[in-house]
Amino acid sequence: MARFTRIDVAQAMKTTGLVPVFYHADVDLCKQVVKACYEGGIRVFEFTNRGDFAAEVFGELNKWTAKECPEMIMGVGSIVDEATTALYISIGANFIVSPLIDEGMAKVCNKRKIAWSPGCGSVTEIGRAHELGCEVVKIFPGSSVGGPDFVKGVMGPMPYASIMPTGGVSPDEDNLSSWFKAGVHCVGMGSQLFPKEVLAQKNYAYISEKCQEALAIIQKYKK
Repeated sequence: MARFTRIDVAQAMKTTGLVPVFYHADVDLCKQVVKACYEGGIRVFEFTNRGDFAAEVFGELNKWTAKECPEMIMGVGSIVDEATTALYISIGANFIVSPLIDEGMAKVCNKRKIAWSPGCGSVTEIGRAHELGCEVVKIFPGSSVGGPDFVKGVMGPMPYASIMPTGGVSPDEDNLSSWFKAGVHCVGMGSQLFPKEVLAQKNYAYISEKCQEALAIIQKYKK
């Protein structure tokens, strides 16, 4: 069962402004990454459903996080169907992120009052996501659908939209400032926070520092 409400999720996304996106088959490595992000100030974390037995990894990781990083809101991304949505909700996912819009997923999440962020690439899709009960809309891939200019364009006729770009986001000031000046709710960030060589060296302090740096930049430009 989710430990946080859909409102908690949306507010935490807004407050911190950054949602790390990460997957690894090694649950112990995942624990260290989540802890490093937590110590770096992160409070919302997206584990991606990208490998065999990913749900088993998440289940163990989520139980560990509840004890060791109690304020961390754990959710799952890269979900594309109703059945997998229900599976992850059953093992405690607090939010579900998808690269696409699927009405079955929306119904499952809404029945359980779980936050759902579908991937959108047009104003029409964002409007449809809102109709289906989405609070924070994901645009994906962020850089390919138009980048910060797309967000700025959407916010004109839809200033009430809460947008989270994923794809094309990096932890440097030029990139983050452009997204937040455009009016995003928060950003999702993956490999830029977790370089392969950093993980290989188990340099988890680097991850904490990078999170702190990114959050400091975001606070300068958040509207």
